[in-house]
Amino acid sequence: MPTSNPDLRHAPEKNRFEAETGAGTAVAEYMRVGNTLIFTHTEVPEALEGQGVGSALVKYALEYVRTEGLTASPLCPFVKSYIQRHPEYQDLVRMGG
Repeated sequence: MPTSNPDLRHAPEKNRFEAETGAGTAVAEYMRVGNTLIFTHTEVPEALEGQGVGSALVKYALEYVRTEGLTASPLCPFVKSYIQRHPEYQDLVRMGG
């Protein structure tokens, strides 16, 4: 069953953002270095793939970065691809040191 409105939340104690659905939890993991969130891994349960849950999760995470005045470093290919497809988030990207 498609899930159009996952429960999105930041779980700083786990260094990740989560999208909770009835079919499982998608996660976008990060490491925080100073004022930069380095996105290292995004995982979406197989039952949720292709339903936009991962994209909703990454958008939520990037909005958090913007609201908190942080920068993002997308090591994770999914996050990097999302930012490439959504240029409104490119100003958040910090490359290198």
